Amino acid sequence: MRIVDVALGRKEEAVREARRAVEMRPISQDAEDGALLLWNLATIYAWADEADLAFEQINILGKTPNTFITYGGLKLDPAWDPLRKDPRFDKLLAELAPRD
Repeated sequence: MRIVDVALGRKEEAVREARRAVEMRPISQDAEDGALLLWNLATIYAWADEADLAFEQINILGKTPNTFITYGGLKLDPAWDPLRKDPRFDKLLAELAPRD
């Protein structure tokens, strides 16, 4: 995972490698690993202060069947802390919230 790189301040390297991984194994070719790689890219974007790009990836994941973007995961996973103050985060949580 390149999340370590972004945490250590190597933002460009982390983004470049995560993008390349998504290009090599897109969701359209591998629903499971492709979704994991896209989740990883979204997390890297979030930590790299690239909220627009992070939400772009999250929205793609939200429209595909996967186990990486869930209400509980977004609500509790500290990986998403950099996005919590953005109003789009609350909107996304509301969309994913369990229904009665």
